[in-house]
Amino acid sequence: MPRKTMVEAIRDAMDVSMERDANVVVFGEDVGYFGGVFRCTQGLQQKYGSNRVFDTPINESGIVGAAVGMAAYGLRPCVEIQFADYMYPAYDQIVSEAARLRYRSNGQFTAPIVVRMPTGGGIFGGQTHSQSPEALFTHVSGLKTVVPSNPYDAKGLLIASIEDNDPVIFLEPKRLYNGPFDGHHERPVTPWARHPLGEVPDGHYTVPLGKAHVRREGGAVTVLAYGTMVYVAEAAAEETGIDAEIIDLRTLLPYDLETIVASVRKTGRCVVVHEATLTSGYGAELSAIVQENCFYNLEAPVARVTGWDTPYPHAQEWDYFPGPARVGRALKAVMEA
Repeated sequence: MPRKTMVEAIRDAMDVSMERDANVVVFGEDVGYFGGVFRCTQGLQQKYGSNRVFDTPINESGIVGAAVGMAAYGLRPCVEIQFADYMYPAYDQIVSEAARLRYRSNGQFTAPIVVRMPTGGGIFGGQTHSQSPEALFTHVSGLKTVVPSNPYDAKGLLIASIEDNDPVIFLEPKRLYNGPFDGHHERPVTPWARHPLGEVPDGHYTVPLGKAHVRREGGAVTVLAYGTMVYVAEAAAEETGIDAEIIDLRTLLPYDLETIVASVRKTGRCVVVHEATLTSGYGAELSAIVQENCFYNLEAPVARVTGWDTPYPHAQEWDYFPGPARVGRALKAVMEA
């Protein structure tokens, strides 16, 4: 089976989808001739032409607004916001138009669009190129929110998202784009902390939205994570020797309640890990889900390990997001409670 980076897997997903369905179109800033700032769309314009893969002005609200209109009339746009930090001008189009179109039209129109965004830190991008805004989307009814952690899932989840009949926010952890990544390191060996190449089948396949994956089985504590933090959690479990069960959520909305509940009821303990800021982050929702469904099984309070409640730093970013040491301390604390 071919081994690919996440960038190659994402590009492959768009290629497969465009080949199967002439209604799939790709557009955004620099995604055409240049192939995207991270090269996720490289070669697609040459293969499918500038009518199906094209560049747009620097206008995020226009990108998403155009995608909503095109989707309402039968196309399936897969658009790129160059960095997740740039999505704020488009947020009104995402929330007020894309997320509500099916509801407000009583099912007459839908918005089968995918909004791809590189997310998170690890590349010394500073405060306007490193944010993790997933909680701003999981709060909105009508949106689906996806965060892959490896090339196989990235391809399968993106194809499933493109084929979905409702809008999907597809957040791509840029620290995992180009392999390899070693979750044990508190600091990068190079500016790009990278994740291993993964086996990715050729052709069409999907990974279902709303289904988590048990990345590491264990019986002592459940760790709920997604994206880059899956690898940090694995490293923390290995370094502490704690028998942690690590759940890669993959889809934040809809979330896989069955897998989450089954794991926490088995272990009796739970640690939530994410890169975004603590207050009102997605970890708060996960904590509430666990408390509501597993209260009488819990042997300790649910712990959260997250980014700090500050603007995203530049020079100190590797002290900002959780590393194995911080996650390891949380694992030890819940085991001692």
